[in-house]
Amino acid sequence: MAAYDRDAALSALTRRGVIAAAGGLALGAVTAPAWAARRISPSDKVNVAVIGAGGQGANNMGKLVSQNIVATADVDYDHVLHAMQDKQGKISPLRQPLKDAYDRAERFDDYRRMLDTRKDIDAVVIATPDHHHAVATRMAMERGLHVYVQKPLTHTIEESRKLDALARANPKLVTQMGNQGHSGDDGRRVVELIRAGVIGKVREVHVWTNRPVWPQGEAKPAPTPTPASLDWPLWLGPADVDWGYNPDYAHFNWRGWLPFGSGALGDMGAHLIDFPVWALEPGLPTRVETRHSRWPGGASLWDTRRPAELDSYPLATITHYEFGAAKGVPFSLIWYDGGILPPTPPGFPPTLAMSPEGGVLFVGAKGMLMHETYGEHPMLIGAGLDEAAKAVPQSIPRIQGGLQGHEMNFIRAIRGEEKVSCPFEYAAPLVETMGLGVVALLADQSIDYDAASGRITNAPAANQYLGRTYRKGWAL
Repeated sequence: MAAYDRDAALSALTRRGVIAAAGGLALGAVTAPAWAARRISPSDKVNVAVIGAGGQGANNMGKLVSQNIVATADVDYDHVLHAMQDKQGKISPLRQPLKDAYDRAERFDDYRRMLDTRKDIDAVVIATPDHHHAVATRMAMERGLHVYVQKPLTHTIEESRKLDALARANPKLVTQMGNQGHSGDDGRRVVELIRAGVIGKVREVHVWTNRPVWPQGEAKPAPTPTPASLDWPLWLGPADVDWGYNPDYAHFNWRGWLPFGSGALGDMGAHLIDFPVWALEPGLPTRVETRHSRWPGGASLWDTRRPAELDSYPLATITHYEFGAAKGVPFSLIWYDGGILPPTPPGFPPTLAMSPEGGVLFVGAKGMLMHETYGEHPMLIGAGLDEAAKAVPQSIPRIQGGLQGHEMNFIRAIRGEEKVSCPFEYAAPLVETMGLGVVALLADQSIDYDAASGRITNAPAANQYLGRTYRKGWAL
């Protein structure tokens, strides 16, 4: 099949410009569709397309089979089929409805072609590797489509600010980031308890995860033959690198490689850092520093210097965030990945264990609150706190289906039945916060951040890590 010429396709569209800016970063001309998004009532089914139909995309779409799945875009339909199968290679009964829906939908290998040719799409679910998120999202929103994007929303901070601006310029479009914990009952209760002051003023938060559980902390492997079913140039897409295929990249293992993923912090921060940011409303961090295990590709086991070229993230990091402009009182948040657990704070019961899979520990003036990765199983630590919590009323609306209802919340919001759980206006600053930890890692020094301008003030060279370059034909 001939390579897709996006510029030629776009020249056939009627375009209007909308100028928007966010946090000092100009978005420029925001294109809109030649066709307008249709009005959708509560009795209507939503016409949904998916970009990245296997893996996590199949998990998302399996919850949307009650809607009209009209188109799929994927670079490897063998991988999509694998997502439908059980361990014996047969179609799983639980996946049969999704397979039937996919079989009825039109297939595309290139999502740019799908978005330019299918005019009946109402909403798009995007479940690609991180490096495609912003490009696919902007293209969908330009066409007046509602968008659900897997976490993290974007690969860079500049991309987050641009999508935030685009969402604010188009308030009728429903947007959702796929961090399902944001819809969970337990996580919402955590926010209520922290805001009510049950543990007192919070001055310290510890956040940890067992990730990475993929190749990371190693040098780039040699290219291997590409599977016949995979369109590798399309998989690379916006990534401005000339890397040959290796199974250490696709399909699951891309998160640890700089051109494609955002490491453990970018992967799990959208779940774990979500609750402190939501509960404490701290604004963006004012200072960030990331310490790490040695860089892959160092000259020796003892060489911790940053190599001139980086391929993968270090195996473990600790990121220290200072929120100097937080509401109430300034506080610090410390992130640990690579299986590192936080130090035990004074007053933490010796019989209580932190989950090795991940969690959050709020340390307040009156006690502590600890919960698991998706906000689940919150536990108050301190005398009298459980009784105090009983007096805190529910103040945040619950989402129908909780953790498992995040995708249908997106659909119900499109139909005007419910407010969307995690819109871009919230998700973008959250991802910017996470991303600044990655920027500090790449800068290999502490950074002072000015939220108003979106710039690093103490190390100007580090501003290069706020964005990235794109391959021709894939510009944001």
